Amino acid sequence: MGLPREEDSPGGPCSGRRLPGYLSERPEPVALPMILEEIRTRRGEDAPSIDAVEHTLTAGYAKALALEAERWRLERRIAEMASQLAETSEPKHSELANLGRRLSTADGDLARLRGLLASLRLRADEIRSAAP
Repeated sequence: MGLPREEDSPGGPCSGRRLPGYLSERPEPVALPMILEEIRTRRGEDAPSIDAVEHTLTAGYAKALALEAERWRLERRIAEMASQLAETSEPKHSELANLGRRLSTADGDLARLRGLLASLRLRADEIRSAAP
């Protein structure tokens, strides 16, 4: 009866198992290439509907917010790692370097997405001004 020995501790059943870290791997950016392609397509269309353009803008802005959130999490984790470097003798340089690369990639993705969104927003304004 009761919990097994390894789970019968102050930490309870969750203390013994380590799940993969939240930031241990970069999530696959599946949606970003599709959103970038959709933005490029909408910009190049001769007469896209304003609804289609607005839908693409909404999806793009949502992705931009997700990328900004990822950047924020990475920056926070980098700060944590940097403070741990001073406190411990355990080398954490490789994880810190990996986080830095991921932050750089997120910065590039975000800059590219923002540039395309700005041009699509101008296209939406043109469509609106041409509408009767």
